[in-house]
Amino acid sequence: MTTNTRPSADERLRRWRLVLGGEPGAEGTGCALAGQDAAMDGALAALYGAGRSGGKDRGAGLGASAPSVARWLGDIRTYFPSSVVQVMQRDAIDRLGLATLLLEPEMLEAVEADVHLVGTLLSLNKAMPETTRETARAVVRKVVEDLEKRLADRTRATLTGALDRSARTSRPRHRDIDWDRTIRANLKNYLPEHGTIVPERLIGHGRAAQGVKKDVVLCIDQSGSMAASVVYASVFGAVLASMRSIATRLVVFDTAVVDLTDQLDDPVDVLFGTQLGGGTDINRALAYCQSQITRPADTVVVLISDLYEGGIRDEMLKRVAAMKASGVQFVALLALSDEGAPAYDREHAAALAALGAPAFACTPDLFPDVMAAAIERRPLPIPEA
Repeated sequence: MTTNTRPSADERLRRWRLVLGGEPGAEGTGCALAGQDAAMDGALAALYGAGRSGGKDRGAGLGASAPSVARWLGDIRTYFPSSVVQVMQRDAIDRLGLATLLLEPEMLEAVEADVHLVGTLLSLNKAMPETTRETARAVVRKVVEDLEKRLADRTRATLTGALDRSARTSRPRHRDIDWDRTIRANLKNYLPEHGTIVPERLIGHGRAAQGVKKDVVLCIDQSGSMAASVVYASVFGAVLASMRSIATRLVVFDTAVVDLTDQLDDPVDVLFGTQLGGGTDINRALAYCQSQITRPADTVVVLISDLYEGGIRDEMLKRVAAMKASGVQFVALLALSDEGAPAYDREHAAALAALGAPAFACTPDLFPDVMAAAIERRPLPIPEA
């Protein structure tokens, strides 16, 4: 028995009426809206009115006052799911110039917090009055905590496994032998007549098992287009810094370079230490990162940038080549976000690829696997274009 899930003719008309907008019947649907449908249409009209109904302005818009916008934010949270609410909020900020209203506490308390909202707040950070700052930090902290819950456990588990594998030795001392892996690796040498295994090789943990095994440098472009990447990278930086076997450094840059490593115990402090916008000098940022490297063979440098370089291009490429020649594992991410294919400088990306450092966009879910591959010096899991 099959169930017909197609909407009825009346339901299709209702949906078209909500899409097209206009006065009742004005779009030829013959469908009038009432009750919650009318309220939903009004919420859509306030934001998209000028762009619907053949260009006719269907509503008075959201106005310029925080109370009216706050009411509208409450309405859309009633009528639409969270994912749709977040899209509509971003559209309201972009289309209607509502960014400055986010500097008012009552507005921040009404919005649906997400990564994109955090990026907007960070771009307004320097203009934010003290009356709003604590509310803004609470909004940012909620998003950060949600991201940590989603990403932290898998990141630690993936990287711990990679660190253990990279630290194994085939000539361990007796107390460092990893017996489980040694037995599995030598099962083919089982002697049934003696009921035992004769191991051809021993697998053990490295002597540095309790110390720092890898140095990781996150070098993050904080130009305005990289807002979501800055948010995710700050969260990952805090997660990596919580692992005793990884020494993590976090550097943000535009035309200046700021080292935020001492704030990694709180990613919210890291985020409010950034300054989104401005130019880009990748060469200067890499010069600073290069100066901080003391163990090249045990260092992973992750550059997160769209590669639109405002500094000295040839010097930037020479620095990447020099780091790789010294043994540094260099990873170039065009974005660290769920936003899809980013805009980026294709010429610079091709030049990095020619140096053996392919640049690619990375989702937050893929990032632990990318880092694990870099730690183990395996080919990076580059997603298909």
